[in-house]
Amino acid sequence: MLGPIIIVAVLVVALPVAVLMSGGVGAALLGFALNDDVDRSHEGSELLETNR
Repeated sequence: MLGPIIIVAVLVVALPVAVLMSGGVGAALLGFALNDDVDRSHEGSELLETNR
């Protein structure tokens, strides 16, 4: 009877936390990559100074 309780606890607690954490890491990596690309493609623009 202990096995199903452990499985349910993992499904209810651990999996949603893992999905949310991996989504946060993915968003951070995507944001860094896009920001770096935009900074390089608009180098010399006076608007970049206002974004810092």
